[in-house]
Amino acid sequence: MAWTPKELWDLLSTPAGRRLARYTAVSASATVVSFSTLTVVFGALRLWSEVPSVLFANAVAAVWSYNLNRRWAWGKTGRSHVVREVLPFAVMSLSGMALSTGAAAGAHHLAVSHHLGHLTRTALVLGANLAAWGSLWVVKFLVFNRLFSAPAATALGPAPAGTALTPAPDPVDLTGAPATS
Repeated sequence: MAWTPKELWDLLSTPAGRRLARYTAVSASATVVSFSTLTVVFGALRLWSEVPSVLFANAVAAVWSYNLNRRWAWGKTGRSHVVREVLPFAVMSLSGMALSTGAAAGAHHLAVSHHLGHLTRTALVLGANLAAWGSLWVVKFLVFNRLFSAPAATALGPAPAGTALTPAPDPVDLTGAPATS
């Protein structure tokens, strides 16, 4: 579905659209954290092989992602609720790590069978990690949107004088279809 600039602007002008934009920014920053960590531990320092390096890099990025998503994208403060927030996030993160570990193992097998050099192996592992996490991105957004959704007034701060904020419907509908009652 191709969106016009006005339709995209209209979406980003809603509480749900701002939440999506923040989630996207957190995902991008977590990708940078994961890639940086993976590049250092596997590419530069050669501390471990592909699979342990991917696991470590994704664990570092998961901590970053949880904290930033919870506080910034969804506007939650205070202590995390273990069963309603931490556990589902951990399950999603472990699912992503399992998928990315499988992708890293596949990258390792491909690299060994084709006698690839370390720089090429590093690029292959980074690509496999990105593909694995990218495939889970939409599912994670929908799950996290359900877990961390806060009332709009909490998520976006106080409303300007003379205006009222209404919470966005959850989960976020990105199809542009009119709401039904």
